[in-house]
Amino acid sequence: MPARLRRCVTARRDPECMLGHTHALSGLAVGAATLPWAPVHGAVAQGAWIAAVGGFAMLPDLDHQGSTVSDMWGPVTDVPAGGIGAVSGGHRWGTHDAVLAPLAFGALAVLAANAFWSSLLLLALAIGLALHALHFVIPGRAETTILGNLVLAWGGAWLLLTHMPTPAWLPFAVAAGVLTHIVGDALTTAGVPVPVIWLFNRGRLILLPLRTGATVEKVALVPAFGIAAFFFAYANTGLHVAVDPIVDRLLSAG
Repeated sequence: MPARLRRCVTARRDPECMLGHTHALSGLAVGAATLPWAPVHGAVAQGAWIAAVGGFAMLPDLDHQGSTVSDMWGPVTDVPAGGIGAVSGGHRWGTHDAVLAPLAFGALAVLAANAFWSSLLLLALAIGLALHALHFVIPGRAETTILGNLVLAWGGAWLLLTHMPTPAWLPFAVAAGVLTHIVGDALTTAGVPVPVIWLFNRGRLILLPLRTGATVEKVALVPAFGIAAFFFAYANTGLHVAVDPIVDRLLSAG
């Protein structure tokens, strides 16, 4: 394993590894942008889709123990992360394959999507991952603690699932989030494995040797994804129906 990739496994913040909040924000933006084609209906399901894609954009990093993501729910997430890493060949290998990872994670989601409790677990995982990654814009620190994150994630998932039809679309949200994560990491200096071929020859694909965690990511990418997520959510949901009259009244008063 290259030295720079090995550092990605052990470091919480490393210039070779795209930061968690960038992954989550890009996932939220993709979730909001794909709403016109997403198999969801109603405001609650639309919100659930956006949150799910945003959270699942963190899923590929559940491939090694001791990371910030795997520590989210303590042993509940850390132990499976070790198993995922062993099966996938280590950090940034199988779970970052642009062909195999969306198919594998999506297939697991298919098994969970048609039952309430398994859907609850999957959606809670997505919400927990999103909350954990976006802690820097959330007041307080509850979402970064094990108990606080569990309560918020499972409570949010329960509310969503009890106010919308069975989310048969979860596999598509998983695949979209995972693929968003992989594209993001392909832009960094550590890159991602060449799809499928890495199983025989561990070559890596680097679309753009971007050093992240520094000014470019914090000043350019994070705000851009945040703005994109808001814009597409505004354009593709009923949010504009509620917001536009308020804006019109404010402009008229001014």
